[in-house]
Amino acid sequence: MNQNPAVSQSTSLAGGALAAGLRIPLTYVITLVPVAAALNIVGGTINGALKLPTFLDMIGTAVAAIVLGPWWGALVGVITNLGGSLINGPIGIPFALCNVAGGLVWGYGIRSLGMGSSLPKYFLLNIIVALVVSAVAAPIVIFVFGGATGHSSDAITAAFARAGQDLITSVFASNILVSLADKIIAGFVALSIIAALPANLTHGIKIPTAVGMRGVMISVIGVVIGVAIVLVYILITPAS
Repeated sequence: MNQNPAVSQSTSLAGGALAAGLRIPLTYVITLVPVAAALNIVGGTINGALKLPTFLDMIGTAVAAIVLGPWWGALVGVITNLGGSLINGPIGIPFALCNVAGGLVWGYGIRSLGMGSSLPKYFLLNIIVALVVSAVAAPIVIFVFGGATGHSSDAITAAFARAGQDLITSVFASNILVSLADKIIAGFVALSIIAALPANLTHGIKIPTAVGMRGVMISVIGVVIGVAIVLVYILITPAS
């Protein structure tokens, strides 16, 4: 019996979609999740030791959310903050919500909203992640820690306060400034890491792709923009 070509093509596409959904073996997932969490913990620890005005604790979250899916990224975020508390103390535990929020936005942004289809969309996605994470983090800083956590961003919070802003405005402003730099850096470093992963891990995922030096330049531009925001932060703080 002859099969309708359109039906055959539809079946093939459906099978391809199913295969894409199951393309990553569980062993890869089990490996990538703890590695991504370890990357976050190491990045955050180094950032804290150097007292940088960033966080660098969500690069692995971005990698897992984009490659595996949003809820895997969220899991990496939870593991990061719980595991990091063993090294840096319990201050980071409430901020697991921020890591979860970032993982969900990166994951759904790429997989459901198609925000990895071009470089401008991906750049915008990182900005959205920064804003969402700040919206989650600022209330924690204000209501759990009284407006200061001992992070470098406390200095710019104080600068805004001295300029006449109330505590809520000061915390939100400083958190957004630092988070913009941090999430742009995290997003583009994650993009470089994802580009180096085996092709079967990223098959079917729409992210800005480039070969050779162009790929390096895309990531460098993103990181430079993030660093530029950090420099603005550093210049503003002493002058306050």
